[in-house]
Amino acid sequence: MNQKKVNEINDQRKIEMDEWALSDLYMLDIGAYNPLKGFMSEEDYRSCLDNMRLTNGQVWSLPIVLPASEEEVAILAINQKAALTFKEELYGEIKIKEIYKVDRSEEAEKVFLTRDSNHPGVQATLKRKPYNISGEVNFTRKYQFPFSHYPHTPTDTKELFKQKGWKTVVAFQTRNPIHRAHEYIQKCALEITDGLFIHPLVGKTKSDDVPVEVRMSCYETLINNYYPRDRVILGVFPASMRYAGPREALFHALVRRNYGCTHFIVGRDHAGVGNYYGTYDSQKIFQQFSFDELGIIPLFFEHSFYCKKCQQITSLKTCPHPPSSHLIFSGTKVRELLRQGITPPEEFSRKEVADLLINEMKKRQDGSET
Repeated sequence: MNQKKVNEINDQRKIEMDEWALSDLYMLDIGAYNPLKGFMSEEDYRSCLDNMRLTNGQVWSLPIVLPASEEEVAILAINQKAALTFKEELYGEIKIKEIYKVDRSEEAEKVFLTRDSNHPGVQATLKRKPYNISGEVNFTRKYQFPFSHYPHTPTDTKELFKQKGWKTVVAFQTRNPIHRAHEYIQKCALEITDGLFIHPLVGKTKSDDVPVEVRMSCYETLINNYYPRDRVILGVFPASMRYAGPREALFHALVRRNYGCTHFIVGRDHAGVGNYYGTYDSQKIFQQFSFDELGIIPLFFEHSFYCKKCQQITSLKTCPHPPSSHLIFSGTKVRELLRQGITPPEEFSRKEVADLLINEMKKRQDGSET
């Protein structure tokens, strides 16, 4: 959008977005959030919170909204256009359809099943402005995000799947490096589909999550060394992480449907954080909806581990041996090993990936000491 266009909208009619709204604006623009064409109306917002559906009955589990402050709302009007900015930089515009006040604490309770401000999603929600603005949007600026040269729009991926002749595609959502148990469930899923789409989130995450540059190096290393290259595509998912557990697992599946995927992997504690959700709550939520409503097939996997007697990665569904035969490393234990520069056992992590993570830990330690 040029300066003349900005002036036509009027410099005063601006809404300053937070990081969630900015990434949501882009996801709306590329069609990743279909059937949404803009930020949610009040009816859709309320229906989403209460029923995990839009008012037209379509399944949708997370509110996609544009927050505004009292001061911003004071100079906005229905049917007018307003500029959408982030850090005072212009990214788009919205034609205002509705302005409505909300209770962010109630929103947090319904989306995250808690009002505990120690939950990162709740914390971010409670900081949001008290009004929502609905209306169709227009994205007008190039959006800079990590690894944007990778496939990241539904148009990109659908074309790639078509070129490869894939009729069935299974998606794997991740915000963490892939360890051997992840590799196991991905390859199990790949046995029954034409292709695997590894789709890591590259939007806003917690500050203590592994940096996206390191994660992408881990994914690239694994694919280059341990996966059939003609049956795997690595893309990036420009959305922000909410840590909403069950509701976000459902959201992740619905969005991958828009990317052209037919199947979606749901493991243990998908999109969870801390101890806010049960181990398999993110799988149970899918029981409320039919395949026709979802338009994508969820594939549920048990917690996987290395069994010393089976001599392979397995799960409680397939392993007959007692827990004493199972090699299970907690995330805390693995991080402690990495901090000490110790490579976790090959049964848990590929050495190439562990080396990358050890280097990252060393950089963090060196940085904290200077």
